[in-house]
Amino acid sequence: MSDIGVPAQDDSGPGIRILAQYIRDLSFESPRAPESLRAGGVQPQIDLGVELNARGRDDGFFEVELKLTARALREADTVFHVELVYAGLFQILGVTEGDLEPVLMVECPRYLFPFARRIISDLTAEGGFPPFMLEPLDFAGIYAQRKAAADGAPIGNA
Repeated sequence: MSDIGVPAQDDSGPGIRILAQYIRDLSFESPRAPESLRAGGVQPQIDLGVELNARGRDDGFFEVELKLTARALREADTVFHVELVYAGLFQILGVTEGDLEPVLMVECPRYLFPFARRIISDLTAEGGFPPFMLEPLDFAGIYAQRKAAADGAPIGNA
């Protein structure tokens, strides 16, 4: 066992160790409550936003942030707005420099997503709404689209 209670991984192959997970920022707004909590009416439209950020640290670890925003709109009025920045501290083992970016922007968010999804579901339920369950996200697709956009390539419909 390592000093923080996580089993040490064999250094002979690639691996990801999650050293910590935490909420960096969390916001929930329901500007029309309690009127927006009444049953009936038009089903709200949900706008979902996803942002991914990663950075190396001086200690050799990597911090990865998953920012999720969800805004429910009914007839142009905000029903609720949730913003969550959920982050993790990762140790990346045995990964080449060329493979590091996809690991940080695809694999690490896959570890964080179920926890972020649960926080948003619980928060909307505590706000008086049915739990909002995010559909699983295709982080590889998101990464490919953003990489293509950064490289100036045309983005196809995904």
